[in-house]
Amino acid sequence: MRVGVDASPLVQTRAGTARVVRGLLTALRDRPGLDLELLSFGGPGRAASVIRDALWYPLGLPLRVERVDVLHCTTFRGPLRSRVPTVLTVHDLAILRYPEAFPRWHGLYGKAGLRTVLRAADAVVAVSEFTKREVETLVGVPAERIRVVPNGVDPLFTPHGRAAEGSYVLAVATLEPRKNLDRVVEAARLAEIELRVVGARGWGGVEVSGWVGEIPDAELAELYRGARCVLYPSLYEGFGLPVLEAMASGTPVVTSRGTAMEEIAGAAAVLVDPHDIASIAEGIVEAEARREELARLGLARANEFSWERAADRVEALWRELS
Repeated sequence: MRVGVDASPLVQTRAGTARVVRGLLTALRDRPGLDLELLSFGGPGRAASVIRDALWYPLGLPLRVERVDVLHCTTFRGPLRSRVPTVLTVHDLAILRYPEAFPRWHGLYGKAGLRTVLRAADAVVAVSEFTKREVETLVGVPAERIRVVPNGVDPLFTPHGRAAEGSYVLAVATLEPRKNLDRVVEAARLAEIELRVVGARGWGGVEVSGWVGEIPDAELAELYRGARCVLYPSLYEGFGLPVLEAMASGTPVVTSRGTAMEEIAGAAAVLVDPHDIASIAEGIVEAEARREELARLGLARANEFSWERAADRVEALWRELS
């Protein structure tokens, strides 16, 4: 079976979506009877993003699928029509829930094409049960066309290895409004502990103290291991990959109650009200007090997620559609 896979996220970003695509491709590569054709257009930057959304996905990509049995678009961007069965992965629908938190060109796509593209797909992959419910509620895709395929975690993120020095809490997030970094900064100040923030510069004019920018994954793994805890009280996510990476690193996690992150963490994290700075600060203190317990629970929980399991589910869906 030959499958066309949209690899555009790999040229757009190093953040969560790219990590997911890379993890899946690594697990799917060299599987017997499976031939992957990676499809992409353009590079990083606003102009390339606009051209991809406006022209390549609706017009260019359908012309590239003549020799494949299935097309898998690894974000909610895809063709309106395709000659072959098409799968779209939805990482989250924040663009519909919080359009004001995104750059204008992303918001326009959310209004103009997202629902139509998702409804046209033969199947939708949702990265969590939370995201599946969002696709049903906000887009109207029937539940039977949605498959939940949780993300995995890179084996680089492990409790074994060098840990960064210092006494600090860590936040891993692109600098954008829904990541709630302003409250994270204030919560760390209230708890009287250093904050380090890793992630790309985003949009919305978000600036935070303690930001160290984007760093190689090996350095990120060291920061995870050395942190007193990892703060991820985002206002909205479809999965929350840093929660899983932190747990796999043996580091306590403080994250948002009543979200996809609670689903992913289970009982292995401290859950807080992301709108309440005092609640986040109290979460830091609780994570410190329960460090050994949370590290043990987090490692056990992280072991339930792997890219091999995710790849098995995705391959099974492809074969069902082909």
